[in-house]
Amino acid sequence: MSDSKSRRHIVSRRMVLQGAGAAMALPWLESLPVWGAETPTDSDDARFPKRFAALFMACGVNSDYWSASGAGANMELGKSLAPMEPLKEKMNFIHGLFNKNATGVGIHPGQTGNILSGASLQKGAELRGGISVDQVLANHLGQETAQPSMVLGCEQPITGYHETNFSMAYSSHISWQNATSPVPMEVYPSLAFDSLFENRGNRRNKSVLDRVQEQAASLSRRASAGDKSKLDEYLTSVREVERRIERLRGEQDKAVDRAKDRGRSLITMERPDNGLPEDIREHMRLMCDIIALAFQTDKTRIGTLLLCRDISGLFYPFLDVRKAHHSGSHDDRSEDWEKVSRYYCSQIAYLAQRLDAMPEGEGTVLDHSCLLFINNMWSGSKHDSTKVPLLTVGGLGGTLETGRVLDYMDKGDENRKLCSFYLSIMNRMGVSTDRFGDADAGLAEL
Repeated sequence: MSDSKSRRHIVSRRMVLQGAGAAMALPWLESLPVWGAETPTDSDDARFPKRFAALFMACGVNSDYWSASGAGANMELGKSLAPMEPLKEKMNFIHGLFNKNATGVGIHPGQTGNILSGASLQKGAELRGGISVDQVLANHLGQETAQPSMVLGCEQPITGYHETNFSMAYSSHISWQNATSPVPMEVYPSLAFDSLFENRGNRRNKSVLDRVQEQAASLSRRASAGDKSKLDEYLTSVREVERRIERLRGEQDKAVDRAKDRGRSLITMERPDNGLPEDIREHMRLMCDIIALAFQTDKTRIGTLLLCRDISGLFYPFLDVRKAHHSGSHDDRSEDWEKVSRYYCSQIAYLAQRLDAMPEGEGTVLDHSCLLFINNMWSGSKHDSTKVPLLTVGGLGGTLETGRVLDYMDKGDENRKLCSFYLSIMNRMGVSTDRFGDADAGLAEL
């Protein structure tokens, strides 16, 4: 069977509501003959797909408060990790991993463009690095879903070159489809939503839910009481996200017109003239919600979210922090930078809690996922990438023990490779390979 036919066959086994110019995939419903018809196994976890998502923050954390000790319910979290308190039994705090090829190469782009690949980056006009872990997973597992991966961001990429002679493309992208090409990143929530529900044509501005309402009602009548409740919760969640998206769609359309009038591209315009949400809190939450819905419905199993790019210009007035992201990171032991660090930690906590509220078998979608929070530096003032902040949430279908603090700082450089972590995740997700980036062995004790 060809790859395209195979994908159509597999995807057709998922329950999808069809509307005029829209398609809404549904979560796993045990009482209905789609996901529930798949061959059961001895393990409940093995019945469900494993998912992986990476959330990225740039320019380091406040290291005074980025800490954890103990295990499980007794784990004690530093101030910046406080948002993870309800999830600490499902998280791992991992300290001391590093990217060898992101050290000794100069600051910023050379520390960022290989954060998910571990590749050596080339300076100058020609991009050259390596495929990122999310795209390795997408290449191997993407044929099982309608969308191989979801690559989202909350800032437009920037062009040009850094003073280190690395392309700023390395600072703007964490997902790479090959050595020379980043994966196009969607920064507009409305377009990411449209992609999720295949929302297209001249009815794009009409409610997706309204277009599938009749089918949804028919399905609800056939479902068990438990599945009916799950379906109602899902549709309510979609409606809530859709309403927030509707407010932004008009702003994006106006931005397109403004760009045409000025003879400029959107990518060269500043927020909010470029149509991106002015409130970064709403932007990040919407992108997390879209990933959550995509994982819940098995639209895709792989995602990345660039919360901010390297050398970011984002501001945080809601934190009462006056400096922009990059300049603020140069005072990384300050109270202001602790607030910023904690705010970004709250984003992965939000996504994890969304997934943990989605029942799937005897567990939740989070239990069958691995969410990764990662930063390209430990210290923004020193541009120190000899270790990187990293934590995971979710048990990846029972293959990843959680509730632990793992410290590799004194294990020696050969035993604290970031790519060893990626290699371990790939193997747990069924991608059998003995090498990735600069690693030829998985991460010990993971």
